[in-house]
Order: sequence, then structure tokens, then C-alpha cells
Amino acid sequence: FGEEVADPDEPAANRLRRRIGILFQQGALFNALTVLENISVPLKEQTNLPAPMIRDIAMLKLLLAGLPPDAAHKYPDQLSGGMHKRAAMARALAMDPDLLVLDEPGTGLDPVGADALDALIGDLHRSLCLTVVMTTHDLDTLWRVSQRVAFLAERRILATGTMGELSESEDPVVAAFFRGPRARAARGAAWNRG
Repeated sequence: FGEEVADPDEPAANRLRRRIGILFQQGALFNALTVLENISVPLKEQTNLPAPMIRDIAMLKLLLAGLPPDAAHKYPDQLSGGMHKRAAMARALAMDPDLLVLDEPGTGLDPVGADALDALIGDLHRSLCLTVVMTTHDLDTLWRVSQRVAFLAERRILATGTMGELSESEDPVVAAFFRGPRARAARGAAWNRG
């Protein structure tokens, strides 16, 4: 980001926070707020924009995340798993971040929902020129959306590279993850998609 981040003062820390959007594993939506209100939270806390503008931006982010307009007035417990993830994604995008951090984005979704979320992540990355950092154990997701992967094991980064490079690794721990039966199925599915 062009700034020292090791020990930022409060103004620098706030500037950094504004440039990062986070999608938490379970969404972390506020149950007592509607989807539109949830998306509006960072805008209300971090800007001095007037309420009508905040509402318009929140609605734009809702649509950008692939939710229908009528989802705006629903509460989190009225949403399907996929809609819940998309609402949380819309909130993560509220401040137009440069960096989008995703914590196990496909957790709890059925294969169709996870596939749709992967497509959304790819679309957002390309259309908004976002840098996306994701933690995931989902090999299908890695094959579909990643450009570079850092493989963590034994409390350290054990390997980095493309999915193709990691799937050819001779390291036994890396090979077990990227060349096991599930990995071969995920790789085959990725190749079949083109």
C-alpha cells in the first residue's frame, strides 16, 4: 500500500483499514439489521456521506454482489447460505477496497452455491481490479480462481506457486495435498471447464 504497516499510528491504521474489505467465514452480518443496513455499516462509520448517498452505494454493492433488489430489506436469517455470503461480500466491498480478504468463502455452501461464489470472486477480481487474498482448503476454488498460492503447513509457508506448479511439487506434504484423489478430481474439473 506504499505505507509502513508494521506499527502504524492510529490515522495510518484507519487509512489502511479503509483499503481492505474482509469477508468473514460465517459472514459476520448483524442479525438485527437488514442486508442494506449491514452493507451500510462501514460507510456510516468511515465516511461523512449523507444517508441517501450511503443507501444508494449500499444498493449498488448489493447488486454488484449478485443479490436481487428485494434482498435489501431482508434480515440475515431470511437468506439462503449463498445469499448470506453475497450480502457479506457486498459489505466487504462497501468502501471500494483495494484488497479483498476472504476467509474460507465457500464454507457451508453446496457445490452449486460454491461454484457461483467462485465465479463472483473471479468476476469481481477482473472487473474491479481487486487484489484478492483468500484462505481456503477447497481445491476446486483454488483451481478456479487463484493465480498464485501460498501453501501453509507446519506453521510456515511451505511452498508458493501456481496450482500447476504446486501440483508437481516433490515435497511430500505439498504433494499429498495437491496430488491426492480429491486434488486430481478438482484439477480434472478445472480443466473440463476450460
